[in-house]
Amino acid sequence: MQAIVETLFDAIYLITVITLGILMIARSHGNRQYRLFGIMAIVLGLGDSFHLIPRAIALCTSGLEHFTVALGIGKLITSITMTIFYILLYHVWRTRYRINGNRQTTAIVYLLSLFRILLCLCPQNQWLSTTPPLQWGIYRNIPFALLGLMIIILFFREAKEHNDTAFRWMWLTIVLSFGFYIPVVLWAETFPMIGMLMIPKTCAYVWTVVIGYRAMRLEAFRKVS
Repeated sequence: MQAIVETLFDAIYLITVITLGILMIARSHGNRQYRLFGIMAIVLGLGDSFHLIPRAIALCTSGLEHFTVALGIGKLITSITMTIFYILLYHVWRTRYRINGNRQTTAIVYLLSLFRILLCLCPQNQWLSTTPPLQWGIYRNIPFALLGLMIIILFFREAKEHNDTAFRWMWLTIVLSFGFYIPVVLWAETFPMIGMLMIPKTCAYVWTVVIGYRAMRLEAFRKVS
C-alpha cells in the first residue's frame, strides 16, 4: 500500500512541477522573472526525480536495501539541485522587485551555496552507505538552512513593502519546507515515521511553484484586460 500511494504522490508531484515549469518558460514572452521561475521549477522536478524515481522502483520491486547506490547518488544530485533552486529563487526576487546592486547579499547567497555544494561532495557523507553519518547530514544542511533563512527574510520584507499580494505567502512556503525537512534530517533514522514529513515538505514546494505560475497568469490577464 505504501509503495502505491507514495509512488502515485511522487509521480503527480514531478509531473506537476515540471509541467508548470515548461508552461512558464513557454508563456513568459521574454519576461525574465517568469522564465527564471520556470527554469527553477524544472530544476526542482528533474533534481528530485534522481532520488524519487529509484525510490519508487525500489518500493515497487525488491525493496530500498537493494537500491542503496542509486538512492545515494540520487540524494547527492537532489541536494545540489535544491541549492541551485534557491539561487534561482534569489534571482527571481531580484528581478521581481527590481533590486540593483546589493552585491553583499548576492555574495553571501553564492558563498553559502558553494559551501553547501562542497560539503555535499565530501566523501565523509557516505552517500552510498546504508547508514550515512548523521553529523554530516547536519553539517551540509547548516549553510542550506542559512540560505533558506535569507530567502525567507528577503521575500517577506519586499512583499510587505510593495504590498505584493501575489507573492505575499512566498516566505511561508519556504518556512514550511524547512520546517518539515529539518526534523527528517535529525530524527528520521531513529523514528522512521518522521520521514512522512517529506510529503507536506513536497507540497510546500509545489505551492512555491504554483505561486509563480498564478502570478504569471494574473499578470497576463491584466494585460489583456
